[in-house]
Amino acid sequence: MEILSDRPDLAMVDVSGVRRAINIGLLEEDSLEPGDWILIHVGFALSKIDEAEAKAALDFLESIGQAYEDEIAALRESMIEQG
Repeated sequence: MEILSDRPDLAMVDVSGVRRAINIGLLEEDSLEPGDWILIHVGFALSKIDEAEAKAALDFLESIGQAYEDEIAALRESMIEQG
């Protein structure tokens, strides 16, 4: 959604409707802009992906059912946000 101006190593992202600050320092070689799709793990952006890859990943996660729903619920409860 946005790269934080005071912390260029952090970006505010939307993860299934939850806004989170994540570290994008591992992707400093990529040019990231709001609207880009990124693969995130434990608060770090691991790679820039295209929309088709993002849709495939989301479809897979949704197909595993309750485990995905539990993870999203935990994410919403934590609401860790920078800014």
